[in-house]
Amino acid sequence: MRYDVVIIGGAIVGSSIAYYLREEGFSGSIALVERDPQFAHAATTLSCASIRQQFSIPQNIRLSQFTLKLFRRLTEEFGADADIGFREGGYLILAGENGLPILKANHQTQLAEGADIVLEDAEALVRRFAWLSAEGITAGAYGRSGEGWFDAHAMLMLFRKALRDKKIDFITADVTGIERQGDRVTGVSLDNGERLDAGIVVNAAGPNAGKVSAMAGLVLPVEPRKRNVFIFEAREKYDDMPLLVDPSGIYVRPEGSVYITGGAEPEEGDGPADPNDFEPDWPLFEEVIWPVLATRIPAFEAIKPTRAWAGHYDYNTLDQNAVIGPHPQVGNFLFANGFSGHGLQQAPAVGKALAELIVHGGFRTVDCSAFGYKRVAEGRAFRELNVI
Repeated sequence: MRYDVVIIGGAIVGSSIAYYLREEGFSGSIALVERDPQFAHAATTLSCASIRQQFSIPQNIRLSQFTLKLFRRLTEEFGADADIGFREGGYLILAGENGLPILKANHQTQLAEGADIVLEDAEALVRRFAWLSAEGITAGAYGRSGEGWFDAHAMLMLFRKALRDKKIDFITADVTGIERQGDRVTGVSLDNGERLDAGIVVNAAGPNAGKVSAMAGLVLPVEPRKRNVFIFEAREKYDDMPLLVDPSGIYVRPEGSVYITGGAEPEEGDGPADPNDFEPDWPLFEEVIWPVLATRIPAFEAIKPTRAWAGHYDYNTLDQNAVIGPHPQVGNFLFANGFSGHGLQQAPAVGKALAELIVHGGFRTVDCSAFGYKRVAEGRAFRELNVI
């Protein structure tokens, strides 16, 4: 079988690319290859499903702003019943004295991009959020609009459903090899014994993107990192609670009648995840998260943990930023990888950008040039400081 475009990875990034290829008028054949069609272990469905504009570099802000605009017109794009349960609850990113200069610099970048973020001192934050303890806090940046959380599975299904009438071939298989002749990739081998001739190969393989690139003889510094998410109950219900990020990196947000928390993985010793390890690390909640929550929100001294899950996300070890676009030498191998926890919120923008690149020969709506592979080849970090 021969396809003009073979997309490796059928979760939100791969599905977005396929969707926007058709929206941009691409009439060639497209194969979307996914080994886990139920998405049981996909980074997409195991994420905390949130969107923010509080990044440190303008390009990341613009990617999320594209997706935010899509959220505001979901029914126009996907039909009257399109709903992902988007709750525009905002982000509140807190900083102590040491983190204040970075918080201020980030805030200036966000304002320059038109983001509705306010920077307030500890006293003002406590007035705004009566449940908050400002112990050790100097200031916080709060997104009054354009930030919040949503249903990741519902968003993925919107795209997957929309692809059904767009002449996309869905192939359930694991990619075992990529054939390359000189400066071009020519085909993809699957674990079911099939081989797909390919005009263009797009790597949208999430946490496995580094391995997929290696099959083509290309180096990509992306590996799976395990992240734990815990759910707990509390007597107090704070309807005005945004997604709060403590200076420690631990976050918490409401989810209906319960709360979601995480971010306790230590930087030291954080390395590639075991591909089969999806067991939550409960000691992180008991020993690390709970004490922080009790300090930051005193009412959370008495809470009841109920369940948890663990997922893997595609961590770019170079600079925790996406790699988007073609390989400089192997021009028909395209990257959409390394989002380091931002992939779900940025996927529609990246899908649009790569579709424009394939169809029109360049980026039009969102310029993703800064995310190109060239910096990887040069070992030059394009670092995102606001990684959660």
